[in-house]
Amino acid sequence: MLKPHNAQSDQTVLDVLQQFRLIYGSMRRHFRLVEERCGMSGSQMWVLQEVQRSPEIGIGELASRMGIHQSTCSLLVDKLVALGCLDKRKKQSDQRRVGLCLADRGREALAALPGPAEGILPEALSAVPLAVLKTLHINLDELLRHLPGKDDKFASMPLADMLKQPEGE
Repeated sequence: MLKPHNAQSDQTVLDVLQQFRLIYGSMRRHFRLVEERCGMSGSQMWVLQEVQRSPEIGIGELASRMGIHQSTCSLLVDKLVALGCLDKRKKQSDQRRVGLCLADRGREALAALPGPAEGILPEALSAVPLAVLKTLHINLDELLRHLPGKDDKFASMPLADMLKQPEGE
């Protein structure tokens, strides 16, 4: 059911829309800069950054930290191993398990990183006071309730991958 229009609500809708545009545009610019400087996507750089923070991390723990599906994480890791950025090694603490370690090419890519690999939005969200963050969560849930065509699979995709612009655009 459509609500009746009035100038105040129309302006508020436009103001909020502009806020979303600012967030989206700022994230896209950040991830483009990451790709230009590092030669890899933001999601690949995030994997490298997490491995740097926790050498010998397993793929399950890595996927959990990134909030992505384990199969998505495995694909990212396999590509980074093929590129020579990561090594898979048996963990020192448990020889039956495989952990991830940075290779020289991964360290070089991280040295070129212009900001947080996970993106500027997670960094900004972590800087917001908890009460504000909880209110934002409630309000975004309400917005999502009204969003036609919502696809829950996007919730577990890295932002860097979602913001990629197809070639030629």
